[in-house]
Amino acid sequence: MEKIVSLCKRRGFIFPSSQIYGGLSSIWDYGPLGVELKRNIKNLWWKDLVHQRSDIEGLDAAVLMHPKVWEASGHLKKFADELVDCKKCKKRFRAEDIVSHQSPVTSHQSKNRKPRCPECGGELTKPRQFNLMFKTSQGPFLRPETAQGIFVNFRNICQTLHLKLPFGIAQIGKAFRNEITTGNFTFRSREFEQMEIEYFVQPAEAPKWYEYWVNERFNWYIKLGIKKENLRVREHSKEELAHYARQCSDIEYNFSFFTKGARRPSVGQGSTSGRGWKELEGIANRQDFDLIQHQRFSGEDLNYEGVLPYIIEPSGGVDRTLLALLVDAYYEEEVKGRKRVVLRLNKDLAPIKIAVLPLLRNRPEIVKIAKRIRDELLPHFITKYDDTASIGKLYRRQDEIGTPYCITVDVQSLDDKKVTVRERDTMRQERIAMSKLREYMGERLK
Repeated sequence: MEKIVSLCKRRGFIFPSSQIYGGLSSIWDYGPLGVELKRNIKNLWWKDLVHQRSDIEGLDAAVLMHPKVWEASGHLKKFADELVDCKKCKKRFRAEDIVSHQSPVTSHQSKNRKPRCPECGGELTKPRQFNLMFKTSQGPFLRPETAQGIFVNFRNICQTLHLKLPFGIAQIGKAFRNEITTGNFTFRSREFEQMEIEYFVQPAEAPKWYEYWVNERFNWYIKLGIKKENLRVREHSKEELAHYARQCSDIEYNFSFFTKGARRPSVGQGSTSGRGWKELEGIANRQDFDLIQHQRFSGEDLNYEGVLPYIIEPSGGVDRTLLALLVDAYYEEEVKGRKRVVLRLNKDLAPIKIAVLPLLRNRPEIVKIAKRIRDELLPHFITKYDDTASIGKLYRRQDEIGTPYCITVDVQSLDDKKVTVRERDTMRQERIAMSKLREYMGERLK
């Protein structure tokens, strides 16, 4: 994790928010490269799930909503975690993480043994309910999820587009949670972004569509380039199902930093179970709970095609997906006695597609050609020019931020009108005519 955090800050992926004022706990700003990577994730999700399907439409609902929404949805009464405090070191934990942190009680140990603080071993307070919603002076809450904006617009969209079941409504947006414990970089934060679909189906067809979306979403993460062995589907037990769900499965990623590195891991950050498998996305069969509730509280008829549809919800986190991509793509190797760090990102996701580098920055004719190539490629690919270091350091810099291709203009280019194209993962180099560059890059960056 230290390596990922260092890379993100050093290369401009992610910064602590308000850092010049000391930062703000578990709030993060995405820098020039981070915002591009984040945008690429969202754009690919939107393209695959909205633009390239005929059964899903988009929505962008407001963050602030009528207070009755959260009463109807059950968030006012049920959206809470159990909180415990350590009487000795004063640290705060989620009760469920304390339980998972404790070693199993063996037959010769007392079954009445009370959990202790995992940090200092001190006595813990009794659990008490802690509501996870942020209060505001208007609203009265910032939304803790994007789903409710879809449900309260269900009738509007049906009346506007006259859709036929099954159909979905997609939304990408911010959500806010007053988490008891935060940490492990961007894994658990108070402000985050969700990519969510509410897929409305005939009640009898809900099990079929639930299985469909579990498989569909699992395969999407593989499409992003995440290694299949680092992904799994875990179905919830009956005891952990949300009050609205008949079935729910999580797509989990094996975050290795949850099981390595920290001498004394912080409870509540995913490291307490001794396992690195943590949720990227949940797929739930919400039944007709939400439409029933909003129909009852609003007095509006939300039946459609003669039924209250059941809802299958694939809900993923943009920030966790981005973190998983960084961890999964991070690779170190030794080349000629020096460490080489590479982000082997999917080319579709890489923040910069092409870097144009002059071999000699003190040769105006070489610099001129390099900048001309940059300008010619820029309308078609995200292309950057860099001459701020030696060519070896420039290559290492682009490897570290995941740039798939580097184009180097050298002295020979002045005569043969060719440049060297270097591929990130293999470091293979090829001489290509300048006049063929756009076609050559287009074939590799479709």
